[in-house]
Amino acid sequence: MKLKYCFILLFFITKIVAQTPTKPNSTEIYEQIQKLNFLGKVLYVAAHPDDENTRLITYLSNYYHANTAYLSLTRGDGGQNLIGPELKEKLGAIRTQELLAARKIDGGTQFFTRANDFGYSKEPNETFAIWNKKEVLEDVIQVIENFQPDIVINRFNHRTPGTTHGHHTASAILSLEAYETVKFQPKRIFFNTSWWFYGSEENFNKADKSKLLTFNANVYYPLKGKSNHEIAALSRSQHKCQGFGTLGSRGEDLEYLELLKGTLPPKDNLFEGIETSWKRVNGGDNIAKILLPIENNFNFQNPSIHIPELIKAYKLIQKLEDNHWKNIKSNEIKAIIENCLGLFLEGIASTEIATRNSEIEINLEAINRSGINVKLENISLLNQEKITVNQLLKNNEKFSKSVPFVINKNIPYSNLYWLNEKQQDGLYTVSDKNLRNLPEVALPFPIIFELSIENESFTFTKNLAFKKNEPDFGETYSPFVVAPKFSLQFLNKVAIFNANQSKEIQVKVTAFENNAKGILKLNLPASWQISPQEIPVSIGTKGETKTFTFSVTSSKNEENLQILAQIQSENSIFNQEVTQIKYNHIPTQTLLEASEAKFVNLNIKTKGKNIGYVMGAGDEVGKYLENLNYKITYLEAKDLESNSIQQFDAIILGIRAFNVVNELKFKNKILFDYVKNGGNVIVQYNTTNNLVTKEIAPFELKISRDRVTEEDAPVAFLSPKHPVLNQPNLITNQDFDGWIQERGLYFPNEWSNEFIPILAMNDKGESPSKGSLLVAKHGKGNYIYTGLSFFRELPEGVSGAYKLLANLIALE
Repeated sequence: MKLKYCFILLFFITKIVAQTPTKPNSTEIYEQIQKLNFLGKVLYVAAHPDDENTRLITYLSNYYHANTAYLSLTRGDGGQNLIGPELKEKLGAIRTQELLAARKIDGGTQFFTRANDFGYSKEPNETFAIWNKKEVLEDVIQVIENFQPDIVINRFNHRTPGTTHGHHTASAILSLEAYETVKFQPKRIFFNTSWWFYGSEENFNKADKSKLLTFNANVYYPLKGKSNHEIAALSRSQHKCQGFGTLGSRGEDLEYLELLKGTLPPKDNLFEGIETSWKRVNGGDNIAKILLPIENNFNFQNPSIHIPELIKAYKLIQKLEDNHWKNIKSNEIKAIIENCLGLFLEGIASTEIATRNSEIEINLEAINRSGINVKLENISLLNQEKITVNQLLKNNEKFSKSVPFVINKNIPYSNLYWLNEKQQDGLYTVSDKNLRNLPEVALPFPIIFELSIENESFTFTKNLAFKKNEPDFGETYSPFVVAPKFSLQFLNKVAIFNANQSKEIQVKVTAFENNAKGILKLNLPASWQISPQEIPVSIGTKGETKTFTFSVTSSKNEENLQILAQIQSENSIFNQEVTQIKYNHIPTQTLLEASEAKFVNLNIKTKGKNIGYVMGAGDEVGKYLENLNYKITYLEAKDLESNSIQQFDAIILGIRAFNVVNELKFKNKILFDYVKNGGNVIVQYNTTNNLVTKEIAPFELKISRDRVTEEDAPVAFLSPKHPVLNQPNLITNQDFDGWIQERGLYFPNEWSNEFIPILAMNDKGESPSKGSLLVAKHGKGNYIYTGLSFFRELPEGVSGAYKLLANLIALE
């Protein structure tokens, strides 16, 4: 998929289908009724987006019609990204929405904790030390207490620390500890095992299975025209930034659940011994007498014929003493009534982005597409204003109204709620406990429609959105956004200076109001010089962007500064950057970040200026190398021809290039010849799976899963006199200070004698790994393979990473 990403995108045209309102058909309404008549829940627990077994979630949601939720302890912020450059919090935003897209397909719901995915962890004690185990456990307990699952299923084995990602084992440990702690205790807890956890199918076949529940999950759903695993594959394939596109399958496929706590049910009945009918609640028998006949005699041609009976059931549900099931089933039956009526309710803003105190138009629409008596009484707008309507909604006659509306001065800016407060180490700060487990704030801008349906009062809440028509795609939706008056973005988030060096620093300012004026400044220390000291900003048209330039001269001392840009406008200070992330498969994500840049005053030398860069899976190393005045030419595989690439002083392959650039299996020999003739090739890390060719180097080289996850792990110099550690910059141990998240990953563990290992490093308690940086002389040039995480360090302004990479480029 082509990347659709930009900072400050106001009028960005993209085909976003993920935001279109759902309009269930009769089959989907019938399935909602089946779910309404099932009072059972399952909670699936793991660590990251994409850890979940979508086959099992699909089965539980669609075969049993159980309310099935996935608790992912993290949002996947520490992973890599195969579709774009977003990492950390931005990647977490994408992966959160990919999980929500998956749940829309497999029928599940989604929860999280505040735990931050800080990167790979080798065992759970390390994980807990960073996360703050007590607080993450509190979040898991909160999910179980609020969701009240009958069954909990762990994806990972709590008994095998050190055999998989520490987050994985930690998720299972926390699940079991929560199970022992909660007031509402689930009836049973399982480990979703398979032969993989036993090391081989042979071992699994020999294992004791007396505590295993075994069943065929790949059933066929005639109403859907798909097998369970075909649906699950569609769900799994939503994890696009991780490259988890999956083929659907048909035919028998067994799932295995190992009982950890509780009683083992008979084969093929996971809920045996658990009341899942309306008998579960006092007063449920009378509700069942109404709803079961609707399910058994559902009218697919005219679902609205069931409205009178559905309203009777709704009224009985309101009398239930069990508030937990009352709230759940009230929401479910309200959605069914809405869908049976063909009711369409919508509030559309006249603009995609607005500011506080600004006026917009809200275009309201309501239509009843049935013969049932429906009256629209009132509409409430963003908890600020109520409009009295009192109009009968006749069959297929549209009500529409355009209302001028002023955005309240106190309304929060649009942002991901877990980023609104300062992050702790390993843990997001969310003071509001009601939000902590939610994937997002579902209704930040509520439009509440109050209706009378067959003389019974109902409210339906929709979220204010923006809608437009695209010539090549038609109707498209995007979220409505409230933004600051200004968004400020440094064009270069990292600027590398030598002592007393002057550079032009550019700040891009976007106004989200007409006639926006203010004074732009940078907060530089007195030892640095800046000209001019401040710049007047005047932007006439909303959505317009202007770029302003300062001349900055560094001090004489080596230092690393965090610089903030700000605009004073009237009595307010604006110092944030509005970032929007847009991909076809998820809703637009809007984030607010401090408008900051890193200024690194560093005595660094470079040699060789003309660099060819072959993009892999979406890193920004090339962009940040421009800080050192390299000329970066981005190459596609087709550009790798013997004659044309001789112009480059070095060619760098982006992360996972040998995983994602299929043509490299034909172009690798050209790169080898380029090295032989005197060029430098620098290959950044690749994963062990899905290599397009085993010949990733001119000599034998085998990638492993070895990594060093401790970013402050000690580094030893194996070849201290090698030019890569000495020319043109002297590399010392201090150059490995300040690294983030990790030292590196997927280090080779076998290589031919032509390769010289440069560094050794290891996590605590492990043997040194020598494969983080390997250099081989090949003919007149150098072939370099490195698993060091330059793709993380350069955007953070880590000076030692810049110096080391400059030396790799300069090798002769």
